[in-house]
Amino acid sequence: MKRCRPALAILLAALAVAVLAQPAAAAGPDRLIAPASACPGQADPGAPTAAQERAMRCLTNFARRGRGLPVMAASAPLRRAALHKSADILRCDSFSHEACGREFTYWIERSGYRGCALGENIAWGNGGLGSVRSIFRAWMRSPGHRENILGSYEEIGIGLRIGALEGHGGAHVWTQDFGSPC
Repeated sequence: MKRCRPALAILLAALAVAVLAQPAAAAGPDRLIAPASACPGQADPGAPTAAQERAMRCLTNFARRGRGLPVMAASAPLRRAALHKSADILRCDSFSHEACGREFTYWIERSGYRGCALGENIAWGNGGLGSVRSIFRAWMRSPGHRENILGSYEEIGIGLRIGALEGHGGAHVWTQDFGSPC
């Protein structure tokens, strides 16, 4: 039987700003964030999408290594699912794990991925708040998102789409889909 572990917290831009403004409370998770030299491109929201996605995977695996966990392998089906999810969020103008009225597993299943454990992180931001580093820092300061990043998953797919969301042009919409094959 498939076991699904959806991320319960939805990261809102206002929450991200509030969390980012509290560095003392987040000293623990921040030590798991790679320096720019370890994961190039993490601070440039204008970098090519593929470079930003590579930087996000690098940050994710850096944090996992920092906790003594194995790195997650890139999964083509999970990446396709993550790209579709980010596109759904923009198309339906709905920042939700159930964007366009679809369960969070919809695109994962449609991509052909068969996992026994599944999870998802979503986030969005504009300008510097949409950068890889900014989004990843906010996820690491959120217990539910951090649990997905540092969880028992073996594979990851990352999707970034840029467009208009909730009246904000240039929104960087991020999805991380996590899985462990059966």
